[in-house]
Amino acid sequence: MDTRHATVGDTVVVLDDILRDGGLHCIYQPFVDVDSGAVVAFEALLRGPAGSPLQSPMALLDAARVTDRLADLERASLLSSLQDAATMSPARPVTLFVNLEPSTLTQRLDVVLDALATRAPHVQVVVEITERALAEDVAGILAGAERLRAAGCAIALDDVGVHPESLAFIPLLRPEVVKLDLKLLRTVKDPATVTVAGAVRAYAEQAGAEVVAEGIETPDDLTRALVLGATLGQGWLWSRGERQFPPSTFRPERFTARPIGAALRATPYELIGAGKRIRHAPKHLLVPLSKTLELMALQAAVPPMLLAAFEHADFFRPSTVRRYTELAARLPFIAALGVDMVPEPAPGVRGGSLSIQDPLASEWTVVVLGAHTAAALMARDLGDTGPDGDRQFEFVVTYDRTVVTAAAHAMAGRLTRP
Repeated sequence: MDTRHATVGDTVVVLDDILRDGGLHCIYQPFVDVDSGAVVAFEALLRGPAGSPLQSPMALLDAARVTDRLADLERASLLSSLQDAATMSPARPVTLFVNLEPSTLTQRLDVVLDALATRAPHVQVVVEITERALAEDVAGILAGAERLRAAGCAIALDDVGVHPESLAFIPLLRPEVVKLDLKLLRTVKDPATVTVAGAVRAYAEQAGAEVVAEGIETPDDLTRALVLGATLGQGWLWSRGERQFPPSTFRPERFTARPIGAALRATPYELIGAGKRIRHAPKHLLVPLSKTLELMALQAAVPPMLLAAFEHADFFRPSTVRRYTELAARLPFIAALGVDMVPEPAPGVRGGSLSIQDPLASEWTVVVLGAHTAAALMARDLGDTGPDGDRQFEFVVTYDRTVVTAAAHAMAGRLTRP
């Protein structure tokens, strides 16, 4: 007997029964302000029927993936938690955190938006996604997050610190809430943990984001959370999760969605804005500026991402391939865009092919963005037809984090999934 197929078959039956009969439920774990001790939000934690093979959330998610029912499971989970928030806290406004798998965000967002449309007016929603999703489909995650923000939902980035290189993506996604992985609480003296916490603290101060420490079980853990820069805490010190919404302090301004806006549809040069002095120079004088930004990325204490637009793949020459191969080996994410750019123009480099009609096809831009680094060269081709090195560009070099972040959004939004 093929036990693997038998197991899958049993899983299909059990999951179908649970989804059909409404066997899912959620318990709710509070978010506590680490300074005041006030409960300000709750996270919905999915559970299957007690005593069943699919009681745990991981078993449910694994079964849904195997049977291609993930969107159905997430629809049922969302509807269940939104209904609970509406009925268990009928006279009190409440902030509810819900978890979403990356594939649902990028491929079945309609399911999520339909469920969110059923939420009661007094229920504020924050959507959690995991950091592992970002490198896989940058443009899809950014677009999905933007649609959720348009629907009134802030974004929480979960499991930060599992892969320290993912710190580079935080200023790109711009989550309203950053959740530190629970292992960080046990390694507060580790230099790697200090580096992660410092990068998150820098982002939170700049963006006004909340920082959550998970896994707080004791008063000593709470002290460690304060050292890590947490503003909110979760853990057994306060609750293991209950089938109720105890009284809480409603602080909606702490979880307000902040859309990225027009940057996802613009080009870097279009985002320069007033107050920046535009200069003119031939290409051969701008190349050293570009290489200096690459060197800055390599020397950063917390490695940033690097995004570059080359107009056309023809300008991604062998010497560039060599440099970008080295960059890709040492940076968490690097991308190159241009007309006819192949999906991997150099080992480890994400390629993005532009339409000849795309305004970005006439721009030469290099963006370095990370926890402590923000710099960009943004140049526009003036259309000269002479030798390549003598071609004239109008350009701006900026270290303005707001402008650099917007330029990164404009470029990352064009990186379709390979």
